[in-house]
Amino acid sequence: MSVRSASSSPPARQLLSWYAQHRRHLPWRAAPGEAADPYHVWLSEIMLQQTVVVTVRPYYAKFLAAYPRVEDLAAASVEEVCGHWAGLGYYARARNLHKCAQDVAALGGFPRSIEGLRALPGIGPYTANAVGAIAFGLPVLPVDGNVERVASRIFAIATPLPAGKPEIAQAAQAFIADKAARAAPGDFAQALFDLGATICTPKSPDCPRCPWRAHCRAHEQGIAASLPARAKKPERPRRTGTAYVLLDADNNVLLLRRPPTGLLGGMLALPESPPVKAAWRDAGAVEHVFTHFTLTLSVQAVRRARLPQDALSAPAATAQLPSVMRKALDAGCRALNLGGNDK
Repeated sequence: MSVRSASSSPPARQLLSWYAQHRRHLPWRAAPGEAADPYHVWLSEIMLQQTVVVTVRPYYAKFLAAYPRVEDLAAASVEEVCGHWAGLGYYARARNLHKCAQDVAALGGFPRSIEGLRALPGIGPYTANAVGAIAFGLPVLPVDGNVERVASRIFAIATPLPAGKPEIAQAAQAFIADKAARAAPGDFAQALFDLGATICTPKSPDCPRCPWRAHCRAHEQGIAASLPARAKKPERPRRTGTAYVLLDADNNVLLLRRPPTGLLGGMLALPESPPVKAAWRDAGAVEHVFTHFTLTLSVQAVRRARLPQDALSAPAATAQLPSVMRKALDAGCRALNLGGNDK
């Protein structure tokens, strides 16, 4: 594994100059000259894990409206927080988000060191470095997919992912060794994010507009679009199951709370077995792709005058459900609306 030096890295001042003119305007990003809010930075980074900016924007706005301060988030119930999270996926993040907020509130604020940040629930090396650099000006580099892609191309690292990740991450550290980068680590990190998101994009990098084009070895070799190389992924396994949609006369749907750990942990969901004896109707099937497998749910639906006493329920139209459960509920509702009521 080769070690890159600061002298072999492109000048940080060039990227910072480009960022000053072309920075993205994101709701969690502080304006030029303003101090970043650690709560805003942390919340956005947790939401952006495995998710794209366009998806996160409305969720971020919804969370800030419900929980303007980290103390507000800490005071909420985990069930309420998971409800607001529904649709973002990776639901363990919602539980860790809530636990982290409680710890931060108890501490009186976010720790201002990488070690302190790493000690918080749900905060790994990347998130700690992102909060540390952007909110507290610590001279560290958060390496996300954008930074990884930029580094692989700048240094022409051809080792396929995922095996190449350590080599690429180590090479990227040469970026932050630059004096100008260490003087403005928050802006520099966000400049790298923006470079990867808007110019050094995965499939069609816009090399003519890149401020680092003259220093990019992959561009020089004509291989930028092929990096980072990726090992062929194994075929995603397929799983099957059944979801039962039971509506009452007022279109409330019977729901269950899933166990706190495991798939969709702690979230509201449709029953996986018949909650009542009834003439269930076939409402078709829905498919949802998770990170490690594809799930196909057969949907069964029925309408009764009333739900079982003390059943957990919510209005079908507004129930805050994970995406796969919303797909199944919508399929069940369509079948019942077409088929009439089953008293």
